Amino acid sequence: MQGELLAAVVGIIGLVVGVAIGVVAASPLFRTRTTREEPPSPRHDGNTLPPGIAEVLSALPSSAVVLDSGDRVLRASSAARAFGIVRGEELVIGELLTLARKVRRDGVIRETDIEVAVRKFGPDATSFAVRVAPLGGTGLVLVLAEDQTEHRRVEAVRRDFVANISHELKTPVGALSLLAETVQDASDDPEAVRRFTGRMQTEASRLTAVIQDLITLSRIQGAEPIAEPAPVDLESVVEEAIDTVRMPADAKGIELVGSGAEGLTVLGDEAMLGTALRNLIANAVAYSPKNTRVAVSVGISRTSVDVSVADQGIGIPQQDLERIFERFYRVDAARSRATGGTGLGLAIVKHIMTHHRGEVTVWSKEGSGSTFTLRLPRPENRELDASRNDNHQETAQ
Repeated sequence: MQGELLAAVVGIIGLVVGVAIGVVAASPLFRTRTTREEPPSPRHDGNTLPPGIAEVLSALPSSAVVLDSGDRVLRASSAARAFGIVRGEELVIGELLTLARKVRRDGVIRETDIEVAVRKFGPDATSFAVRVAPLGGTGLVLVLAEDQTEHRRVEAVRRDFVANISHELKTPVGALSLLAETVQDASDDPEAVRRFTGRMQTEASRLTAVIQDLITLSRIQGAEPIAEPAPVDLESVVEEAIDTVRMPADAKGIELVGSGAEGLTVLGDEAMLGTALRNLIANAVAYSPKNTRVAVSVGISRTSVDVSVADQGIGIPQQDLERIFERFYRVDAARSRATGGTGLGLAIVKHIMTHHRGEVTVWSKEGSGSTFTLRLPRPENRELDASRNDNHQETAQ
């Protein structure tokens, strides 16, 4: 009897141990390296972002958007949202959405240019170079939009410059050619020859002025800000600039006066500052009526030394004030050509002041004249700024 009971107990223990061994063997902890199961392959149903794509998109400088199979935005860069291309989970530019659907349908990469009028500040419209491509066979579509606004603005400025300079050079060259033919035909009339050769000299002088201003502007634009400025005696600069323009001023009965520059010194390039001031005085004389006055005055503020040129001329319309420092921009093209202006003088002044870490400002009212002011940093402030920059660079090193 006891033997049968012992056998039953052993049998039960054996059964329990067997079940336990089976359970342990079936658990993941008991599996050996040679029997490890491979992880299942990820499945993309057109509504999930593949691994690694988010990291790649975050490194792109362009506006990037990933659309799922239902045109819902799975991922959008901060630039895409800042430009207003994406709002919430929607791609709001209809043209891009249509392009994305075509790419999803046929798998063909497409490129285009678009303009988006969505910015609250800055240009009225932002220009984008767009590239739309499928992401493998997942049903996802990638939209990349590169902001081309600044590039196109620079390109437009370049085209305008080429067109303007071609026109400016063509006018005197054409006049010279025509006058030369006229002189040849009038070779037996000494009076006509003298008259036409005088006009030829005028056109040649205009052509020389345009070329010289172009050379000056090119040199100034390509130069770096003045790293080691020298002390400049403002009294000497003002006197020399006034003397240079005195002849055309006397011809119109315009009085030139200068004041306030005695004993004042600024840091910079004397030749450049002389060019800037000379251009302003010449403009004031050219656009002032006869028997008026042009005053050059120098003053000191808390942070700057200001050189102002005030006239009693025709003034500048309010809508033109922001553009007068552009190359070849003229408020009155016919009058400017009559006075011999090249359209580059104020652009040269602006660049000279930029290189001196200063600025040029203008006040004007039609019928009441204009005042242009060269605002230069005071020498002590400039030296302090240079010292701070040097200390900053030494600290960085």
